[in-house]
This record gives sequence, C-alpha cells and structure tokens, in this order.
Amino acid sequence: MYRVLKFGGSSVADATHISQVLDIVEAQMPLGQIVLVASAISGATDALLGGDADALEALEKRHLKIVQRLFTGSERADAADEIRALFAQMRQAPEGERVTFGEIFSTRIIERKLKVDGIRTQWMDSRKLIIKGDRNATRNNILNAFEISPRGSSSLGRNDKNEIRSALAGPRYDNEVQVFVAPGFICGTPEGGVSTLGRGGSDYSAAIYAAALKAESLQIWTDVPGIMTANPRQVPAARTIPEMSYKSALAMAENGAKVLYAPTVAPAMEAGIAIEVRNTFAPGGGKTVISDKAPDTLGLASAKTENGQVAITLVGSTDRAEAAKSLKAAGVAPKSIEESAGNLRIVVRPEVENPALRALHRTFFETLPQTEISLFIAGAGAVGKALLELIGRSAETVAQRTGKSLKVIGIGRSSGYNIDLKGITSLETPLQGDYIDEICSVAPRGSVFVDCTPSETIHQRYEQLLRRGINIVSSNRRSFAIPYVEYASMHASARESGAFLRYETTVGSALPVLDSIARGTNSCEEVLSLEAVVSCTLNQILGQYGSDGRSFASLVRAAQDEGLTEADPRADLIGRDALRKLLILSREAGVQLEEADVKVEPIIPLELVDVPLEEFYAKLEAMEPQFREAYLGAAREGCRLLFVASLEKADKGYLSCICVKQIPENHPAYHLKGTENAIMIRSSFHPLPIVIEGPGEGALQAASSILNDILR
Repeated sequence: MYRVLKFGGSSVADATHISQVLDIVEAQMPLGQIVLVASAISGATDALLGGDADALEALEKRHLKIVQRLFTGSERADAADEIRALFAQMRQAPEGERVTFGEIFSTRIIERKLKVDGIRTQWMDSRKLIIKGDRNATRNNILNAFEISPRGSSSLGRNDKNEIRSALAGPRYDNEVQVFVAPGFICGTPEGGVSTLGRGGSDYSAAIYAAALKAESLQIWTDVPGIMTANPRQVPAARTIPEMSYKSALAMAENGAKVLYAPTVAPAMEAGIAIEVRNTFAPGGGKTVISDKAPDTLGLASAKTENGQVAITLVGSTDRAEAAKSLKAAGVAPKSIEESAGNLRIVVRPEVENPALRALHRTFFETLPQTEISLFIAGAGAVGKALLELIGRSAETVAQRTGKSLKVIGIGRSSGYNIDLKGITSLETPLQGDYIDEICSVAPRGSVFVDCTPSETIHQRYEQLLRRGINIVSSNRRSFAIPYVEYASMHASARESGAFLRYETTVGSALPVLDSIARGTNSCEEVLSLEAVVSCTLNQILGQYGSDGRSFASLVRAAQDEGLTEADPRADLIGRDALRKLLILSREAGVQLEEADVKVEPIIPLELVDVPLEEFYAKLEAMEPQFREAYLGAAREGCRLLFVASLEKADKGYLSCICVKQIPENHPAYHLKGTENAIMIRSSFHPLPIVIEGPGEGALQAASSILNDILR
C-alpha cells in the first residue's frame, strides 16, 4: 500500500529541516511504499516569480548550501553539479516556466540524499504525470508510471500512455522502490506544455497522487499541529481540532485558513482517503484527521476582501446573535454579519481583525470567560508610578468588584521599553525601538494603551493605535489641546474602530468633569457659560500671596522647587496649562474652540518668557509692587485674586478668556484652598451653575481617575 506524505516549503527550508523530513519518511517506510511530495524551499517561488538576477543567485547559493550540508566527498560534488545545471536550465527556460523549477530543485536534492542513505528511490516527474484539467489522463499516467519501477531517474516520457510505458520499459529493480519522490505544485498541459496547480498546489498534487494510487494514507506535513480553531498567530488561545469532516475542512480552506489548499479536499473525499494534517517539527504532537467519519466542526478563518476589508468566517455556526454579542463586548463594530452556506460571514475593518477573531474565539471555543485587560503604560513619572502601585495593591479588589483582571504587559519610558505578554514582573534592561509599533504588533484583544507622559507629540500615534483596535486612556492634556481637526480625527478613528478614547484626568485630575459635560452635550444640552479655576500652580501661589509676607517671585520659585509648576514656570504664568484645559473643556461642551480664539492675559509680560531663568526671577521680583497693589485692590473690594479660564455664549458664537479676576466672597470658587480646582457650568438645562470642586493635583488622584477610565 502507498502512503503519500507531502512536505511544505518550511519543512524543506534548509538541510536541518530536510533531515527531519527524511527521519519522518524512514520511520514510515516499514508501513508501505512512500510517495514523498515536496514543495520548493521557503521563499523560492517568490524569487523565481520575481526573476531578479541577484535574488536568483542568492537562491542558487541557498540550494548549494543545503547540498554542502547534506553530502560529502564526490556525492557532494555531483549534487552541486546537478543543482548548477538545473539552475542553468531554469535561466534558459521561458519566463513563464521558471517558477516550475523550485520543486524540481528541492526534490532532486531529496532524491539524491535518500539514495546516498541506501534507500531505493525513484524521482517522478509531475510535469509528465499530472495533466492540468484532464483527470483521466492524470490517473492513467500515474497508474502506468507506478506499475514499473525503472532504474535511475530518467524522464518518464510524454503523456501518451504508450509512450509512458515505452519510456518506463527497461530493467526493473531487484527489489521494489521504497520511496517515490515527486515535485508538488507543477504539472503538464494537454498540449505538452508546463504549468502549475496554483499557490499552495503541492497539497493538491499529493491528493491527486493519493487518489490515483488509492493510498492508505495522505499526510500533509506543515509547521503547525494540524488545523486549528483559528490562526494561532492571531489567536494565541487557538487549539488543534483533532477530527473534522471534509465539508468543514473545505470551508476553512476556502475562507482563508492557510494550513490546507482548498482543492486538496475533493480528490481525497472522492476516493474516501482520510487526510492527516501534521507538524513536521513535532511529529508526535497534535494532528487533525479529515474524513467522512468525522463530524462537522467549528472553526474560524479570515481573508481580505476585494475592497480591502476582512471577511471572518465562523465555520459550522450561524448564531448571529451570539457573534454580535461577543463583538460588541470587545468593542468591535462589524460592517456586516450574514449567513452563508451554513456558516457565518462577518466583515470588519482590517485594523480590528485580530480583536474580532479573539472575541469570537472566546465565545465559541473557550470555556472560561476572558476578563483580562492587558495594559501598555507609557510614562514612568509620578503618575505612571502611582498607577503601577495602585494596580498592584488593588488588583484583587478590582477583580472581585468588576470581574476584570488587570495585567501590565508593557511599560515604556525614555530609556526604552519592556513588553512581556505573560505580565511584567520586573523591569529588566529595556528594549530599544518603537514602543508603539511593537504594541500594535503584539497587543492582545481589548488592550489599553495608557498615556502618562507629558509628550507634545505622542498624540500623533493615537490614530495608529486606535485603528488597530487598541483602546486609549490618557492623562496627557497636551494630546487634546491640539488643532480641532486633529482632535476630531482622533475621535473619528475611535468610533470607526470600536475602541474607546478616554481622558478624564486631563482636567481636574480625579474630578468627574469631562464625562459630566460630554453627557449633557450628547443629550443636546447647550452650555451657556463655563468658568474654570483649574491652574493648580496659580491657585496655590495666589492663595498664599499676602498671607506670610513672601513676594510673588519667591512663591513661584517655591512652587517650582516642589515640582508643582511646568519645567519652566513661565508656561503656567502665561496661561499655557489653563489654555489647554479650557480647549478640552470647550470641546467636550461641543464648542470647536481653537487656541487663537482665546484671549489670554498672562500674569507676566511676554518679553520675560525668553530671558534666562535667573534673569526672569530678578525681573519678576522687580514687579512686586504691581502684584502687591493688585492684591490690596482686590482685598479692598472684599475679593480675592484667581486665574480664571472662561467661555461664554454670545450673540454670535462664544467668547473665551483667560486672566486674573477679582472673585467676590459669594462666588463658588472664593474658598478654594491650595491646588484645589473648581469648574462652574451654566447650561440651557441648568441655568443656575453646576459646581464641580475638589483636589486638582496629586499623582495618586490622577492614577485613580486613570484606573476608572480603564474599568468603566
């Protein structure tokens, strides 16, 4: 009985892998005659199709290197001569036929190696035996060729049956052939030309040989342990399907599963031959047996559509409701969900292919619910450190209360980054490179990117993350005080991808400001006015001024020493921090405010911004009489000074301003202390102001707000 074993390009990629192939073949020789069908070595077909001279030269060197490793002495020289001669033939062949040489190169090397090892071997020329589009001629050619085992490895002649028999006539081996070696992929045409069976066609070649010979076994050896519930490169939880019907296997192959070439199924199914899909690199491991005795099974496959979208096929199920539910829970918005031939076809954007596959796999294949949230944190300053500490000590409580498990699998900082999909337990030597590119490459389903940086430019990468379906939580207000068109584009990307974009911490730290405003705006509530006392730095400085005799300049220097100000305190004094927060607040209120729309009255003259810092402090000290007079003037009116950002509806649009104001005692912000913030909102639904007041500074408070954004 014949046993047909097909080995793909990765299985014969080099001398080491070919040796593994030969070990598998020799182990099965006692069970029957072997028909070994092989692909070209990995990358060969692309190089031959490209036709680039340098690529072809490199390909020849790869084959000669394999020869160098597999053979010794005169056998090495003879094998190398044959490879050089075959490459010379390839270069002289018509351009359209060059691609057919890849399988000839690999199988001639394998045939020689088997003979050197003392195994009776015969090379079979698939170009003469398999005739494209002519099943009867193909079957007869194969039967005739395998009836006689000629000495040597000469050509089998033309396709005509009599000529084949004539070509095969001659002395027989004293003992029958043990291993027949045949190139996959390539075939002949009825007119006597040379053609191929299509990319992946080596599987089909093996099935054609197996069907014609009524083989006892058809084995497809590849680099994965059988057909899996999904592509393991996309779904780490994928597992091998031990048995499946021809129908299920065909549906998987036709809809994008790469393990098996779809046309392979028909010849085997018609002949009633079971197909085994096995792993060359773990011969004793898992495998899939495809037969008419196996049940229809579930599986996931995906492929690009003509318009650039991704079609995910849930083979063996039409449970539209459950699929839609699982995608919604994962934050994935499908383009469509339709039943097709007893399967479910789900079209999604390419950026959310992996999250969609993982969500569907969790629902239909995994017994335990997936509640884990994978976190990639950027920034290891005070807030980033506080967040890591908070996650560490509250993880158990969070899991009990929310059913969500937090796992930090990425930390990025100025010195590099660390990523460990099993969870980071220590910060070893950081890796260098692009942290966000790596996140986009490895991020599991439902991952959250947490921006705890003060970066001015990191927002430019947000859309890349969102389009990959990666959620974003940010405490970086610089990322949202950008031109409105960029701000709107980020939100559009989040909506399109089904990912969330949250940044409550950017204004008011842990105060629930932005969500409150956004919810009102979403329900058609119009903001009439907004006052925001949100500069923690100036709230503290102005609150302390006049209480202990210290000058305004000395209070600014003390705030800088405490780390309360920006790196350059003048950014606070000219209103940059307050401006960013006002832009964010206004946009959440539905007002498309731009920086140029805001009238800013800085506390210091702008000419002090560019002088050296010590010179700045000296000139600030010289301005003390002005600060003193402003303070006393407010006190005479029963007021205090606060730095206020305001937005007010006017006849045409909105007016916005940031300046120091005299705040009377009956004003909600009058009694603010230290770094406390207050936001007063009047709206069409609430003409009396709604006041949100509380701590506006603190790494732990910010970390708590970030954690809320992650979990809600």
